[in-house]
Amino acid sequence: MGKFDLIENEKLRKQIEFIIECDKAKQVLRRTALTDCSRRENDAEHSWHLAVCAMVLFEYAPDGADLGKTVQMVTVHDLVEIYAGDTFAYDEQGNSTKQKRENEAANRLFGMLAEQGVFFRSLWNEFEQCSTPTALYARALDCLQPLLHNFVTEGYTWKGNHITAEMVLKRNEPCRRAMPEVWKIVEKIVDDSRQKGLLE
Repeated sequence: MGKFDLIENEKLRKQIEFIIECDKAKQVLRRTALTDCSRRENDAEHSWHLAVCAMVLFEYAPDGADLGKTVQMVTVHDLVEIYAGDTFAYDEQGNSTKQKRENEAANRLFGMLAEQGVFFRSLWNEFEQCSTPTALYARALDCLQPLLHNFVTEGYTWKGNHITAEMVLKRNEPCRRAMPEVWKIVEKIVDDSRQKGLLE
């Protein structure tokens, strides 16, 4: 017997179970540190931070981007990591299996819901495919946030992992396409970090 079997409304019970399952995102640690370097951030904190970024930087978003949908997208984009785990952006081996692991995780997690699951899955698919202005903006923010954290933390994630300036610029390509004004800052941060030895 499940903990929420006391809820007679089946749809509501599944929604509550999904909400509780999503709490596990707080347990998924990313490589990025908090700006005070006290610990690594988790997926839930990262997603919240991206939602804030989406609102603050929306004036630089590409034409056609939808702010409300961006916030929804960044809120759910990493939920699949509850089952698939976080894959370090620069881990070639991990990234070779990432798509398969995350697809299976999306089926399992969003399958907990009926029509709402289809909606969540469509948001996640759109983010992954990065083929709309909204998804491009969301992806750009997903790349920009760890860059800013690494700059503030003196290369916390970069150092020791042999990360080069070229790798970081390539990783942040969505930012160049989505937000040309912000891309200028990205280039300055990468150049400054290279000069300081934070990037190889």
